[in-house]
Amino acid sequence: MQAVVMTAIGGPEVLQSRDVPVPDIQYPQQVRVRLRAAGINPVDTKLRKRGTYYPERLPTILGCDGAGVVDAVGAQATRFKVGDAVYFCNGGIGGAPGNYAQYCVLDEHYVARKPASLDFIHAAAVPLVLLTAWEALHERAQVRADDEVLIHAGAGGVGHVAVQLARIAGARVCTTVGSQAKAEFVRALGAEHVILYREQDFVADVATWSRGGGVNLVFDTVGGATFARSFAATRVYGDVVTLLQPDSSVDWKVARDKNLRVAFELMLTPMFMELHAARLRQTQILEQGAALFDSGQLRVSVFEVLPLQDAARAHQLIERGGVQGKIVLEVE
Repeated sequence: MQAVVMTAIGGPEVLQSRDVPVPDIQYPQQVRVRLRAAGINPVDTKLRKRGTYYPERLPTILGCDGAGVVDAVGAQATRFKVGDAVYFCNGGIGGAPGNYAQYCVLDEHYVARKPASLDFIHAAAVPLVLLTAWEALHERAQVRADDEVLIHAGAGGVGHVAVQLARIAGARVCTTVGSQAKAEFVRALGAEHVILYREQDFVADVATWSRGGGVNLVFDTVGGATFARSFAATRVYGDVVTLLQPDSSVDWKVARDKNLRVAFELMLTPMFMELHAARLRQTQILEQGAALFDSGQLRVSVFEVLPLQDAARAHQLIERGGVQGKIVLEVE
């Protein structure tokens, strides 16, 4: 089969198209999927540049997000049959092979039925960003109806899904974006208030929008100074959830004075630490998300579709910045 292989730690050029063996089912609860599309995420570029979770296991295949058709089932696999359309987040961090390939094999319990309303391209754009946004809002911060929520980078892959999930929960949403085009995009998703962060001070703007008290919840997908300054935009006893590791220079005084709850969200933890129950919960989230897509309450934006062999080009686009939504590889 054709696959794009990470041959070393480095720039996009270390991603090379190769012919590799089609994977076989290794134990009875596994299924094999003929991939039709693979989602690209910023974490893919970080693993390529800095090393995977298993740096000694090179070469490897990146790509956590996949969508395709079940091609074979293990002797004890009962959740799916050959021909079922599925989507999932699995592999791609240096252990199990990822989805920059024509086929993959994984445990049937970590697979969900593809939303009927989405084609394979759009379905492959969903898993990691849906799981990240869902866990951050619902399981880290317990977002509630009428909460005021600030979501940083609301036009990004995780951000544009988070805006919608917060609105579905009944929260009022403000978000930061970098351009007028992105402002229009997030308003169409349900954002009530949009802050152009290059032109406006988001702390001051949030203070005005929230009538001086700050928001109940900040979801930080940016990190750095944005994370540190978000404490000032959060009301007393509020929540700040971040996807990034804080810098050692962060001043925590405002967070402590306000009794803020600061939480981290890394949806790869269950896969890396082999936490079966947590992975089953993630499958449930994908199933719940599929229902939201099929009912028209949730949508995913695909910025660009590239052929599988252009994975390096996809990484370049992400690292250049400005992506609105997701980039997806189409697997022929």
